[in-house]
Amino acid sequence: MFGILMVLLGVVLVGYLVVKKYYAPWALFLVGVLLLVIVSLTSGTPLVKKSTGSAVFDVMEVFTVISKSTLGNLGLAIMLISGFASYLDQVGATKAFVNVCAKPLSYVKSPYVLLACAYLVGQIMNIFISSAAGLGVLLMLTVFPLLVSMGVSRYSAAAVIVTASCLDLGPASSNSILGAKLSNVDVMTWFIEGQMPVAIVTMIAIAVSHFYVQRYFDRKDLASGRITKEDFQLEGEVTSDKAIAKTRLAPNFYALLPILPVALLLVFSKFGITTVKLSIHTCLISCMFIAFLIDLITRRSLKECIADTKSFFTGMGRVFGTTVALIICAGVFAEGLKLTGGITTIINAAASMKDAGGVLMLVVMCTIMITAALVTGSGNAAFFAFSSLLPAAAKAVGWQTVVMACPVQLVAGIARSMSPIAGVMIAVSAIAGLSPFDIARRTIPVMIVATVACVSTALLLL
Repeated sequence: MFGILMVLLGVVLVGYLVVKKYYAPWALFLVGVLLLVIVSLTSGTPLVKKSTGSAVFDVMEVFTVISKSTLGNLGLAIMLISGFASYLDQVGATKAFVNVCAKPLSYVKSPYVLLACAYLVGQIMNIFISSAAGLGVLLMLTVFPLLVSMGVSRYSAAAVIVTASCLDLGPASSNSILGAKLSNVDVMTWFIEGQMPVAIVTMIAIAVSHFYVQRYFDRKDLASGRITKEDFQLEGEVTSDKAIAKTRLAPNFYALLPILPVALLLVFSKFGITTVKLSIHTCLISCMFIAFLIDLITRRSLKECIADTKSFFTGMGRVFGTTVALIICAGVFAEGLKLTGGITTIINAAASMKDAGGVLMLVVMCTIMITAALVTGSGNAAFFAFSSLLPAAAKAVGWQTVVMACPVQLVAGIARSMSPIAGVMIAVSAIAGLSPFDIARRTIPVMIVATVACVSTALLLL
């Protein structure tokens, strides 16, 4: 019982600090340290395998151990992904990719069918563009005007764009990399055998839901006076932030560059050529070099092309201060939760429920993720904070980790699309000139359907 109380105390404290807008990584670290101190005082056992000889320094040693483990593999992969994404933005490849992918939408003439198709196209783009906010901004420049011009409201169009990244898919996703690591599989196996069966069904459910939900809200709100006919028209030219505005116009074939990492990882995997073992780290730096060579051949300016590579390293550094720091501090918090013994008690209680134990455990973990993502506005923060509990939870009920971890990881992204304080929600609402709460009102019903579809499909197919 003491352990469970400590777990509840930790979760409540973190939730309070995040809601009050304290810096999330340090808030997680502080609560984690508090839990570790309590465990050290009450148990008297070392907190790490190789003790420093001092209980005080052992608390900090937990941070050191987690940092070494994270930075050497997962953290480096995430920094390389961010660096490559920043470079693609700098040379205009990301914008070219979105422009090319969005073009076929102009041939769809039914407004709400177009709305559903726009979601599907955006979700597929998200496999190659890992930033939800970045993808949202680019879709606001290309897809949003098209949707509104076809006769849907600005609220419906914005809601679809916010949810375009709700399923955090693909090997370029930091959550996917972490999920694959926890499940002890390579990231392409996680993507193809874990995520895709669940994602395909969930994507169809979301597209159909958007068709009916947004049409219902448009008609209802127009009839009640909540929105007017002006809300079905663009308010001048849609503009983005300064970073996007500075992006140079690249040739259309640059749209192939964001696809390179996924293509190489697929070719050199168990699904393709098995004689070559390609890690995600080597794949990304190889793709960076290939992209540089293509840009150099195209532009024929060595000095300018080399100057643009600075964005690769600044992108790596930027994500260290956000995502990687969050992972490490969330690891300290999770370690504190585990060492209290409360998590083990909860897991054992679910495991004792025989056949219902696995389903109950999955529902509990999904509920935790949804709550954390709504409060923090981040699917990463939620998944990083609690994902380390998944292997033990799955083992206790006799499941493979991927069966437990995959739907939980996807649900974290789904819940982010319901949060008014999510980065993508704020970015899209600002460009559209709408309230994020009004957009969330449109996304919540669709994301509830998505959650049910995701969990149900995972239970049936994985």
